[in-house]
Amino acid sequence: MPIVRDEADRTDFRRLLLHLNDAHMPEHLRRDITEVPDLVRPAHWPVQEPLTSILGWTLVHNHFHIIVQESVENGTAKFMQRLGGSMSSCFNVKYKEKGSIFQGGYKGIVVDNDPYLRYLTLYVLVKNVLELHPKGLVYAVNHFDEAWEWALLYPYSSLRSVALDEDSPIVQHRLLRDLFSSDADFKRESEQMLRAYVERRDDDMLFLTLE
Repeated sequence: MPIVRDEADRTDFRRLLLHLNDAHMPEHLRRDITEVPDLVRPAHWPVQEPLTSILGWTLVHNHFHIIVQESVENGTAKFMQRLGGSMSSCFNVKYKEKGSIFQGGYKGIVVDNDPYLRYLTLYVLVKNVLELHPKGLVYAVNHFDEAWEWALLYPYSSLRSVALDEDSPIVQHRLLRDLFSSDADFKRESEQMLRAYVERRDDDMLFLTLE
């Protein structure tokens, strides 16, 4: 089921990533952030004290992925609870529904080595975005240069920030970026990972068909 239904929902998610990642919780958060430009912190708020460092993220229509490094004890849990609760509350008011929009609590996985973090970066930022390509993931793999330019314009992911080493108010992308030597290295590894993913997926589908 979708957790976002239109561009306003997607924009709201991006704002919440920025503003809920804070030890402070303003009383009128939603009112305050609608009175300032997108991704700008209201001037009267206290200095931000992040609960986590958001390293990377991607939003699709029915789920999202976030790679974080905890900044304070239990910061990840507190941030995720706030994010899920705020999204559900806004969704229910807007669409006149009830209950949580998520099936259960968030699934957290500890990343304890660089090779895994490298793969996870490509999976979260590249695979998830290119699965949204209008012509599908297989087309994106077979026309990778064209699809890559399309993916870099997707606004609901930090792919562009990491791939092109660009600053973002939401993410602290340096840790992920330092896993790759250059823009070209990131792009090359992205293509290699996607080709392997599609081939493995196709092999699995063939096996299931034969069974």
